[in-house]
Amino acid sequence: MSDTGSLQRLHRVQQLDLNLDQLRAEESNIPDALRDARAQQTEINNSLEDTEITLEGVEKQLRQAEMDLAGTRDQIQRAKEELDKNAFDARAQSQYGSRIQMLGERADEMEEDLGPLRERQQELAAKASQLRQAHRDLRPTLDALETEDEQRVQGLRDQGQADREERAQLVENLDSRTVKEYDLIRKAKKGLGVVEIKGGRCSGCNVVLPVNVQQKAALGQLPPVKCPSCGRFLIRLDLA
Repeated sequence: MSDTGSLQRLHRVQQLDLNLDQLRAEESNIPDALRDARAQQTEINNSLEDTEITLEGVEKQLRQAEMDLAGTRDQIQRAKEELDKNAFDARAQSQYGSRIQMLGERADEMEEDLGPLRERQQELAAKASQLRQAHRDLRPTLDALETEDEQRVQGLRDQGQADREERAQLVENLDSRTVKEYDLIRKAKKGLGVVEIKGGRCSGCNVVLPVNVQQKAALGQLPPVKCPSCGRFLIRLDLA
């Protein structure tokens, strides 16, 4: 295979690469409906997680408050039992009575404090239930959109299969070092590793090329001539 033919093949590889780049870009272009549905799901999940964390904290407070109330009521019961057993005079009866009254007032305050906690627990539980239902309601729509997008992506990949196969065949018959350098240049130079000389200029960076560079590039020999400005491989297609 001539050097000129190799450069033309490498240029064809780049055309295929650009086609595949475009298909990959289209793959990542998620449809608005799917993007919105995913965002809605994320919002629901985040809200549900926050609600469940808050609910867990409220329930912990509620359990502790109920335990404290139960403990105070036990103290009241024991104080009453001690009153019956040990209060043999008015002074002892007064002391036990005062203690029972104090504990009773404390228990009443605890009971009042439980009200807002129970209401908050019910509100959060209801909100969590609504969010779980919203998640279930969204799931069929999201699944359908995900399936549709998978089919879209697969269609794009199928569309590029012929280009991938042609590229593999071309690269197989090219110098591996040249292909590797081309890949590195293309990666660093916005997808273009091989550029045409047009009107004495590099079509990659538009710099005016020295005459000797143009003449050497026109020979189409390997290793390819590089633009002294942007470092891309140069090719003269008008001489093909």
